[in-house]
Amino acid sequence: MASEAPNPLQLGAVNLGSDKTDSSSAAVLSPHTQKYASAIRGNNPLASKVISVLSASYTDAEFRDSLALLDERQTRNNAETRRRLRLDVQKEVIDSNGEVIADFGRVAEQLRQIGSTIAKLNKTYGAMKSEIVASHSATKPVLEEASCLISKRQNVDARWKLLGAFVNHFVLSEDETALLTQTAEPVDDRFFAILNKAKKILKDCEILLGFEDNPSLGSEIMTQTSRNINNGYQKLYKWVQREFKSLNLENPQIGSTMCHALRVLAERPSLFQSCLDAFAGARESILSDAFLVALTGNDETGTKGARGNIQPSVKPIEMTAHDPLRYVGDMLAWTHSATVGEREALESLFVADGGELARGLKEGRENDVWHLVEGDVDNDSEAFDPVGALNKLVDHDLAGVASLLRQRVQQVVQANENTILAFKLANLLNFYRLTFAKLLSGSRRHSNSTEQDNSNLVKTLVGLENEAMRHFRSLVRDHVSTLQTSFSRPSVDCALPEFLQDGLEQLVAIMKTYDTSLASPESRESGFAPILAEALDLYLAGCEKMAEKATSDVEGLVFATNCLMAARETLAAYDFTTTRVSELQAAIDTKVTALAEYQYNLFREQSSTGALCDALAQLDSGSKADLQKAVKLDLLQPQALALCSQRLDDFLPSALMDAVKNLNLLQDSRLARQLTEEAAEKFCVDFEHVEAILEAADEMLLAENEEESSKATLRSLFPRTTIELRVLLS
Repeated sequence: MASEAPNPLQLGAVNLGSDKTDSSSAAVLSPHTQKYASAIRGNNPLASKVISVLSASYTDAEFRDSLALLDERQTRNNAETRRRLRLDVQKEVIDSNGEVIADFGRVAEQLRQIGSTIAKLNKTYGAMKSEIVASHSATKPVLEEASCLISKRQNVDARWKLLGAFVNHFVLSEDETALLTQTAEPVDDRFFAILNKAKKILKDCEILLGFEDNPSLGSEIMTQTSRNINNGYQKLYKWVQREFKSLNLENPQIGSTMCHALRVLAERPSLFQSCLDAFAGARESILSDAFLVALTGNDETGTKGARGNIQPSVKPIEMTAHDPLRYVGDMLAWTHSATVGEREALESLFVADGGELARGLKEGRENDVWHLVEGDVDNDSEAFDPVGALNKLVDHDLAGVASLLRQRVQQVVQANENTILAFKLANLLNFYRLTFAKLLSGSRRHSNSTEQDNSNLVKTLVGLENEAMRHFRSLVRDHVSTLQTSFSRPSVDCALPEFLQDGLEQLVAIMKTYDTSLASPESRESGFAPILAEALDLYLAGCEKMAEKATSDVEGLVFATNCLMAARETLAAYDFTTTRVSELQAAIDTKVTALAEYQYNLFREQSSTGALCDALAQLDSGSKADLQKAVKLDLLQPQALALCSQRLDDFLPSALMDAVKNLNLLQDSRLARQLTEEAAEKFCVDFEHVEAILEAADEMLLAENEEESSKATLRSLFPRTTIELRVLLS
């Protein structure tokens, strides 16, 4: 490739950049070429040119750019083009430089125009600055004065707002003071709002007491506010009392204003209690008159009609209730209805907002001066019980009714002479006593002890119940005392005496009545024990006296057993007599044991074997010494033993029937048969021991006297066996 002739176009192109590429081209030549080039470079210009072209590197970036530029110009490679290439290039460079110079001329012209404009602006700014400085110097005092006035205006506005806020917060307006203190103004939501505001002012005035500029400001405001608050409470107190007089509880729609008034008035405990006392007194009078109208149909003036919650269509109790039990029941039912109605009507006053009342009363006690002086804060600030307060108020309202009820019930109790009716009255009073105890004391206990109940109505019913029970016991004792002459002796058939039958029938009626009571399961039995002591024990004691007068012991035992068994069967039907049934069963067992012993002794006596059994009871059939003692006994001698055997034979055929006949008066035939069998079994056990002794004695005698074996033995004289006795006595 290096020996080929160079392209003329290439040579021309290389010639354009010969100055720039000589040094670089020389670097890429071979050492031989470089040596040759250095030899001929100074001798021939053409040779230098050729060497320069040959030394051009096609990897040079400028060379490639030159070729790319020629390609873009689409220059043909001919002699003319090669001759004019340099001239054309130089012409283009000159034209480009001219255009640049023209553009810079225009830029220079614009810069001269901008400079003149800036000069004019600087001149105008200087003139304006001079005028502004002069104006500022002239208006500076005015601006300073205006700024001072604005600052003072803002300070005055702030003080005015502060004064307005202070007055609105700490001072009541004339209209508010009039609405709070004047009785002519109504008690409504605005009144309570103003009262709350006054109390808040009084509390916030504590902050003003620390002001050093005017220390009397807080005390003056507090004094005036306290006076207004006290006047407001007095106004509220008078309003509540006035409203209580016209409050209709029969239509129990107590307004929200009244409820709110009571909650607020609770902050003055003395005023609150005074209102409650006045209200309770008025309600007591109304309910007492209503009770009289319900009883008689006439009010205090004697005119027909109805007052309180009595309806004119209801007939008077005294005209419709001819039976004493119904009369007392109607009065107690009316009292219960009135109590429930009164409680429901007043419930919204105490239970619905009981927490508010409690907080008000606690705050009032804590703020009480005398309370603070006494220093008994812990004891007096007890939590307010709304239910308890409601119960006390209802009980106070019914105090007059309780007094009238006590008078009339006492008259009925004292005029009654019927024992059963007396107990039914006592049970009815017990029922309502427990009902009122739960209603007025909030107690869920079903206890018979009411000493801890503070309700006046409950205490009244407790006293009436005790009086009715005393009258019942008195009637029972009087009835038993009249039967003392009947306690002579049992009848021939040992049947129940008539007075005991009447007493048991009476006891059944009493137990049926008591079974309907509200006594708790735990106290039913203990509560009925005193009643049993009066309604049964006296009759059983009379039966014991009659049994002592019986013609024979067995007759007395049978009669007493019949009476005890009848009493036990009567009591066993109810669950509240379990203990007493057990006591009666123990007494019956004692009597039955005595009867069984009597039958046993009867077997021994009629069979003539009692003495023989007693004589041999302590002897052992396995002891030779005891057997020797036995054969020496007179009862085991042949004649005596044969006589005893004969009497036993005479007794056995009818022994069982005769024994059963002795107990045929016992009402329980099964028990009579059982007692006879037990006695017969015990008799057979004794006879079995006698039989064993006799057989052992015969064996001993036979062993000692074998030659006399033909003589009669004890068993031959007394041949009966235990098996035969069991068969004949079964």
